[in-house]
Amino acid sequence: MKPSFTFLISGLFLAYVGHSIWTIYGIFFPTPCPPKSNCIKPYLAQKPQLELRIYTSLKETLTSEKNAKLLWKLDDFDPSENIEKTFNVTLPAKTRNNGTLYVHALVCRRGQSPFGPWTVLASSRLTTYAVPKAETFNLMGGAEEALPNTRIVGKTQTHWRKKLTVNVMNDDIAFDRMGIPGEIYKILRVSPNGDYLPLLYIDQLGFRIKDILVVNASSKEMPLTINYFPISVGKLRMWLHLEESMNSLHALGFSEKDTDEVKGIFADTNFYFLALTFIVAAFHLLFDFLAFKNDISYWRNRDTMVGLSGRAVLWRSISTFIIFLYLMDEETSLLVLIPAGIGTIIEMWKVTKAFKVQILWNGWRPTFQLGATSEKEKETAAFDSEAMKYLSYLLYPLCIGGAGYSLIYVPHKSWYSWCIQSLVNGVYAFGFLFMLPQLFVNYKLKSVAHLPWRAFMYKAFNTFIDDIFAFIITMPTAHRLACFRDDLVFVVYLYQRWLYPVDKTRVNEYGQSFEEDEKKSK
Repeated sequence: MKPSFTFLISGLFLAYVGHSIWTIYGIFFPTPCPPKSNCIKPYLAQKPQLELRIYTSLKETLTSEKNAKLLWKLDDFDPSENIEKTFNVTLPAKTRNNGTLYVHALVCRRGQSPFGPWTVLASSRLTTYAVPKAETFNLMGGAEEALPNTRIVGKTQTHWRKKLTVNVMNDDIAFDRMGIPGEIYKILRVSPNGDYLPLLYIDQLGFRIKDILVVNASSKEMPLTINYFPISVGKLRMWLHLEESMNSLHALGFSEKDTDEVKGIFADTNFYFLALTFIVAAFHLLFDFLAFKNDISYWRNRDTMVGLSGRAVLWRSISTFIIFLYLMDEETSLLVLIPAGIGTIIEMWKVTKAFKVQILWNGWRPTFQLGATSEKEKETAAFDSEAMKYLSYLLYPLCIGGAGYSLIYVPHKSWYSWCIQSLVNGVYAFGFLFMLPQLFVNYKLKSVAHLPWRAFMYKAFNTFIDDIFAFIITMPTAHRLACFRDDLVFVVYLYQRWLYPVDKTRVNEYGQSFEEDEKKSK
């Protein structure tokens, strides 16, 4: 008996998870250097007297103090202590004129030249380029209220990173000279006596878009909070790995806003919650793939709409498209936007299957034709129409009232933004009502055998996983609440599955029944 496709995919998934866990374990717990090997030991083990210096400069590299400005000098620097200090940084005219400013951190022996052989240096940018946020305004206000911000939205502008995190690895660990981890080797510097100098690192994951401030010609000074704390070898290696991954994503076309959501998952959580996030994300990806696969397989083989709500299928297509437009308007992370776009395409394809749409070509001119419906399909459609009639008494007044309230009292970026916001609020707040006609059809037919239960169960598992993701990945609040709304509908579907007993004469999701299979086998 050949293994199924789902079994193979699940096996590969478990192998991937196991390999990833083993790799992460190796990062946090590197193999120590054997005693008789050619080891390189840490210079910090000698407890040297050190000083920490922070410079700002218009130059990306720092070779002397000539083109730099000393911001902070800590004479008695202890790498094992936590330090936090806030400064007001004076911005050069070039930086205020849409330029760049760099920061350079140095650790050297106390009282010696900061650019000698005992010095380690780490550099980063204090500024970044981003599109200024479009300001909102009241669409029904007066002329003086309706004027948006005068900044040119859509053109990148210098922004200030107001937080800087500096780390030094304080683990007393010796590396085998022939087996130094690749990410550590990039920042490792050797002292004149053969030990490796302090591993100095400026935390790139600590730079978050929510913390940046816009810089313009009038910005004479900007606040900067410098945080220093020691870092373990495992966390340092993980952060360096992630930094390389972020650079790869940028090379593929992902913006800093997209990778900012990923950075937040790692930077704002502890290790155990990070491990939970990885496992949850992996299972979410697996269930998403299996749900898409089984959903497409079910609808591809489906040639009747008996027992299925056509209006629910049409509504899901419209609602997913509206949600996709809304997520685009809110500039949501691609982690949320891409799955929403794929789901929209699948829902639109299901509409063509549900209404039996055929495309006939007359030369280069396409014509659309709807297929015929059977008596049982007409009966299902009648139940569907009855359910929608009851829902319309509640749905339409609420949607119209909500749109009117939003127009008068809530500021928006534009009229298009208000239209999308009003539509998506209707989808999020009352969208679950359009899932109720299917429950009504199930109740009338006293059966749930016509539903694609395999795909439905995968989606149900993802519903609960989405509840966890709602607290991890940044997304609009309405989209977050919609994740919890689906839980209620899922419970009702499960209750109906338990309530209506199995009838072997009913057809399953592939249009077959148990009794028909028995007759064919005789």
